Amino acid sequence: QVRLVESGGGSVQAGGSLRLSCAVFGYRAYLGGWLRKAPGKEREGVASISVAGTTTYADTVKGRFTISKDNAKNTLNLRMNFMKQEDTDMYYCAARTPRRGWPPLSPGDYAYWGQGTQVTVSS
Repeated sequence: QVRLVESGGGSVQAGGSLRLSCAVFGYRAYLGGWLRKAPGKEREGVASISVAGTTTYADTVKGRFTISKDNAKNTLNLRMNFMKQEDTDMYYCAARTPRRGWPPLSPGDYAYWGQGTQVTVSS
Protein backbone atom coordinates (compact mmCIF):
# COMPACT_ATOMS: atom_id res chain seq x y z
CA GLN A 1 0.00 0.00 0.00
CA VAL A 2 1.39 3.36 -1.04
CA ARG A 3 1.37 6.08 1.60
CA LEU A 4 2.85 9.57 1.69
CA VAL A 5 3.21 11.55 4.90
CA GLU A 6 4.20 15.22 4.89
CA SER A 7 5.75 17.22 7.68
CA GLY A 8 7.31 20.62 8.20
CA GLY A 9 4.60 23.12 7.36
CA GLY A 10 3.90 26.16 9.47
CA SER A 11 4.05 29.93 9.52
CA VAL A 12 6.84 32.17 8.39
CA GLN A 13 7.31 35.84 7.63
CA ALA A 14 7.79 37.02 4.08
CA GLY A 15 11.40 36.60 3.05
CA GLY A 16 11.87 33.65 5.36
CA SER A 17 12.38 29.94 4.72
CA LEU A 18 10.64 26.66 5.42
CA ARG A 19 11.48 23.06 4.69
CA LEU A 20 8.88 20.42 3.91
CA SER A 21 9.56 16.71 4.03
CA CYS A 22 7.55 13.73 2.79
CA ALA A 23 8.10 10.11 3.75
CA VAL A 24 7.05 7.70 1.00
CA PHE A 25 6.02 4.16 1.88
CA GLY A 26 5.41 1.27 -0.49
CA TYR A 27 6.72 2.96 -3.64
CA ARG A 28 10.22 3.39 -5.00
CA ALA A 29 10.72 4.18 -8.70
CA TYR A 30 8.40 7.18 -8.95
CA LEU A 31 8.27 10.71 -10.19
CA GLY A 32 7.88 12.79 -7.03
CA GLY A 33 6.27 16.18 -6.81
CA TRP A 34 5.15 18.96 -4.53
CA LEU A 35 1.88 20.65 -5.38
CA ARG A 36 -0.21 23.28 -3.66
CA LYS A 37 -3.78 24.47 -3.48
CA ALA A 38 -5.50 27.42 -1.86
CA PRO A 39 -9.27 27.55 -1.24
CA GLY A 40 -11.09 28.49 -4.40
CA LYS A 41 -8.03 28.03 -6.58
CA GLU A 42 -6.87 25.25 -8.86
CA ARG A 43 -4.13 22.89 -7.73
CA GLU A 44 -0.71 24.00 -8.93
CA GLY A 45 2.34 21.89 -9.54
CA VAL A 46 5.27 23.51 -7.73
CA ALA A 47 8.23 21.21 -8.27
CA SER A 48 8.99 17.68 -9.37
CA ILE A 49 11.95 15.33 -9.38
CA SER A 50 12.41 12.32 -11.60
CA VAL A 51 13.85 8.92 -10.77
CA ALA A 52 17.15 10.13 -12.22
CA GLY A 53 17.03 13.36 -10.22
CA THR A 54 15.95 15.76 -12.96
CA THR A 55 14.04 18.67 -11.43
CA THR A 56 11.28 20.86 -12.82
CA TYR A 57 9.88 24.01 -11.23
CA ALA A 58 6.90 26.26 -11.76
CA ASP A 59 7.91 29.74 -12.91
CA THR A 60 6.40 31.18 -9.73
CA VAL A 61 8.96 29.42 -7.51
CA LYS A 62 11.97 29.03 -9.78
CA GLY A 63 15.12 30.25 -8.05
CA ARG A 64 13.47 30.20 -4.62
CA PHE A 65 12.39 26.59 -4.05
CA THR A 66 14.52 23.46 -4.27
CA ILE A 67 13.18 19.93 -4.46
CA SER A 68 15.35 16.99 -3.49
CA LYS A 69 15.03 13.38 -2.52
CA ASP A 70 16.84 11.03 -0.20
CA ASN A 71 16.80 7.62 -1.84
CA ALA A 72 18.11 5.85 1.24
CA LYS A 73 15.29 7.19 3.41
CA ASN A 74 12.78 7.35 0.53
CA THR A 75 11.81 10.94 1.30
CA LEU A 76 10.95 13.95 -0.83
CA ASN A 77 11.98 17.37 0.41
CA LEU A 78 11.13 20.93 -0.54
CA ARG A 79 13.27 23.82 0.62
CA MET A 80 11.45 27.13 0.27
CA ASN A 81 13.48 30.34 0.47
CA PHE A 82 12.59 34.02 0.02
CA MET A 83 8.99 33.16 0.65
CA LYS A 84 6.16 35.44 -0.40
CA GLN A 85 2.63 35.88 0.87
CA GLU A 86 1.35 34.34 -2.34
CA ASP A 87 3.12 31.10 -1.35
CA THR A 88 0.46 30.63 1.34
CA ASP A 89 -1.29 27.37 0.48
CA MET A 90 -1.87 23.79 1.49
CA TYR A 91 1.11 21.85 0.17
CA TYR A 92 0.92 18.23 -0.89
CA CYS A 93 3.58 15.75 -1.84
CA ALA A 94 2.59 13.32 -4.54
CA ALA A 95 4.00 10.48 -6.59
CA ARG A 96 3.25 8.89 -9.92
CA THR A 97 4.63 6.45 -12.41
CA PRO A 98 7.29 8.09 -14.62
CA ARG A 99 6.00 8.38 -18.18
CA ARG A 100 8.01 9.98 -20.96
CA GLY A 101 6.30 13.02 -22.41
CA TRP A 102 3.87 13.56 -19.55
CA PRO A 103 4.18 17.04 -18.02
CA PRO A 104 5.84 16.54 -14.63
CA LEU A 105 3.88 19.31 -12.89
CA SER A 106 0.39 18.31 -14.01
CA PRO A 107 -1.63 17.69 -10.82
CA GLY A 108 -4.12 15.38 -12.52
CA ASP A 109 -1.42 12.87 -13.45
CA TYR A 110 -0.37 12.12 -9.88
CA ALA A 111 -1.86 8.91 -8.49
CA TYR A 112 -0.72 9.06 -4.86
CA TRP A 113 -1.05 12.01 -2.51
CA GLY A 114 -0.18 12.89 1.05
CA GLN A 115 -2.64 14.49 3.44
CA GLY A 116 -1.22 17.98 2.98
CA THR A 117 0.52 20.45 5.24
CA GLN A 118 -0.42 24.12 5.63
CA VAL A 119 2.10 26.83 4.84
CA THR A 120 1.29 30.42 5.79
CA VAL A 121 3.45 33.40 4.88
CA SER A 122 2.72 36.66 6.66
CA SER A 123 3.83 40.16 5.80
